[in-house]
Amino acid sequence: MSVLQKFDLTGRTAMITGGSRGLGRAMAQALAEAGADLILAGREVDSLSVAARELGQLNRWVGVVVGDVSTPEIAAESCDKVLALGKPIDILVNNVGGRRVDIATEDFPIDEWKKLVDLNLTSALVCCQKIGKPMLARGRGSVINITSIAGPLAIKGIRGRHYETSKAALTGLTRALAADWATRGVRVNAIAPGGFLTDPNKKWYSEKPELRATFEAHIPMGRLGEPSELGPAAVFLASDASSYITGATLVVDGGFTIW
Repeated sequence: MSVLQKFDLTGRTAMITGGSRGLGRAMAQALAEAGADLILAGREVDSLSVAARELGQLNRWVGVVVGDVSTPEIAAESCDKVLALGKPIDILVNNVGGRRVDIATEDFPIDEWKKLVDLNLTSALVCCQKIGKPMLARGRGSVINITSIAGPLAIKGIRGRHYETSKAALTGLTRALAADWATRGVRVNAIAPGGFLTDPNKKWYSEKPELRATFEAHIPMGRLGEPSELGPAAVFLASDASSYITGATLVVDGGFTIW
C-alpha cells in the first residue's frame, strides 16, 4: 500500500456530531473527499439538510440524525438513531462543544456549569460508549475527540472556565480510552484546534474586536485559521496513515501554544 493509499477512507462510514456547520462541516467535507460515507448529527434541521445536499454532490452516501447531542440523554437517543440506520460506524468525530456563556468562575451557577460540562465532555463520553462498543466488537475503529488549546491553557480575556475545565477532561478521557481500547483495535485520539474563523467566532470577534487582535497577536503565523485547514488533520487520524497513533492530541493552532 502506498503512502497516499493509507489516507483513503473508501468503504468506511464516519459519524460527525455537529457536522453540518463550522469545524464539523469542514471535517465532514474532508472525510467525504477522502472517500468516507457520512452520518451528520446535529440539532438544526435546515443546516443538516443543506450540508447533506452539498456533501452528497461528492458521490458519497450522507445520512442525517436530528438531535441535540449536547445533553447526555439526547446524545444517547441520537446514537441509537445512528445505529438504527444499519451502517457500521468506522470513524466517530465528537465535535459538539462550545463556550456559550462568559461568566466569571466565582459567580458561575452550578446548574449552568453542569450543562456546559455535559455539552463539552459528558456527551462525548456517551457517544464513545454507544458508537465505540460496536467498534470494539468488530475490532476496528477510530475515535477523534475535538478538544481545544484551551484544555492546557487559560485563554486570556475570556471568562467562563467551564470550557478549559471540560476540554482538559476530554483530553484525559481520550488518553484513558486509548489505553483501554488499544489492544482491541480501536484508536482514540484528539484534535486541539486553536482560533478558527467559524461563524460563531466571527460573531464573537465582531462583538469584541480587541479580543481578536489580542489573540492574533499571540499566533506566530499572525492569523486565525480557516475551517478547511482542520479537515486534513481529521483525515489523518481517521485513516490507516495514523495506524500506530493512539492517545495523542494533534494541535492545530498556527503556533499559538509555542509561546
